[in-house]
Amino acid sequence: MTANTLVHSKLVCVALNDKSQLTALEGTFNEAPYKKPPTQPVLYYKPRNTWNVDGAEVEWAKDFDGSDVTAMAVGASLGVVIGRETCRVSQAEALDYVRGYTIVSDFSLPEENYFRPDIKGKCLDTSAPVGPEIVPADTIANPDALTVTIRVNEEQKSAFALADMQRSVAELISTISWIMTLQPGEIIAVGFAGDRVPVAQGDRVEATIEGVGTLTNTLGGA
Repeated sequence: MTANTLVHSKLVCVALNDKSQLTALEGTFNEAPYKKPPTQPVLYYKPRNTWNVDGAEVEWAKDFDGSDVTAMAVGASLGVVIGRETCRVSQAEALDYVRGYTIVSDFSLPEENYFRPDIKGKCLDTSAPVGPEIVPADTIANPDALTVTIRVNEEQKSAFALADMQRSVAELISTISWIMTLQPGEIIAVGFAGDRVPVAQGDRVEATIEGVGTLTNTLGGA
């Protein structure tokens, strides 16, 4: 089943779910104004203008004066596709609400604020490709055992084992379902490697999860 068949409403992304990133930022978290690490998942949306598909071009972002931005970066995540209305479910039953899995790439401006993801940096047009397809939930025995890799121009730049996430897939579904009701076809991008991969105009980016597929996009502007 292709990702184009999804009923789009919400694409919820989870930031700061890489244990190594949390460890590296421990000193920053303990500074003012927060003085402690986040105690709940840090979430952000990729709104409708960001949605994109496998094989499509991702627009190179513009600055406020219309000039090209100087830098962009990409992260990739397992996308959990909700199968039925999900509201206040337990962690034990959370995976029963999953229809299938896909891949989400998040092209953005380089991150500067780790507590509140930047709207300008995260809401760029065409910056959230999803695909290439939805694989049924029962084909993935343990989503937390998967690894997300990113290749740029055929060179591997990142590999993120989901076993290294601070919060598991089931925990995230449960927690988010107590914040908002999730509807069929909506997606949670459960976690990205803390180190986003720098990209340049014209780059070809492949995000791969074994058993799920490879999501391929190119950067515009070259």
